[in-house]
Amino acid sequence: MAANGEEQQTQAGRHQEVGHKSLLQSDALYQYILETSVYPREPESMKELREVTAKHPWNIMTTSADEGQFLNMLLKLINAKNTMEIGVYTGYSLLATALAIPDDGKILAMDINKENYELGLPIIEKAGVAHKIDFREGPALPVLDLLVEDKKNHGSFDFIFVDADKDNYINYHKRLIDLVKVGGLIGYDNTLWNGSVVAPPDAPLRKYVRYYRDFVLELNRALAADPRVEICMLPVGDGITLCRRIK
Repeated sequence: MAANGEEQQTQAGRHQEVGHKSLLQSDALYQYILETSVYPREPESMKELREVTAKHPWNIMTTSADEGQFLNMLLKLINAKNTMEIGVYTGYSLLATALAIPDDGKILAMDINKENYELGLPIIEKAGVAHKIDFREGPALPVLDLLVEDKKNHGSFDFIFVDADKDNYINYHKRLIDLVKVGGLIGYDNTLWNGSVVAPPDAPLRKYVRYYRDFVLELNRALAADPRVEICMLPVGDGITLCRRIK
């Protein structure tokens, strides 16, 4: 009983950090990563946006600080310039991207809720990177369909980050594969989905976790079988799968 009690106490202590979706079994180890390598190097603007987002009732939706650091470095490594983000929320990952790409770089950013984006916009503006962002309010699929219709857009994006409605991830992929360049990357967030991808059918899951789990599993199977991409699934945040287009 004592062991079970300790386990319950450990689980109850999880997710104290905003955006803490780490699958690490030890909160102390995750906190070590944050305090040793993430927070000391976090740009002041990203810290400010993270703290503002912490006060929002939907703060669990935000990109975690360690994932923001990862995206920022990744974009620099691939010299990304023309990018896209589907699912913005208050803009933490968007800001990480805007800070990473060059001054004449562009981000096509889409979200159904402009109000959340406007919460972070003053911080993005103060950071001097708002001119890189083309924000579109509304569903992403109609915008993607228009982009795909024009052949000039095919292969024009260096990096695309998707952190939105999981039930449309497959639909996004069908379109994004044409828009990302050969050698470019698509990043799908939440592909380990709170660890539920390996949970037994009768596991006690939160309603929204259970609802979207099958869509995440479908995406993971589809990406693993897609010959047009090389993939790498990373246990960063809630799981991120990187797809490098190869043909």
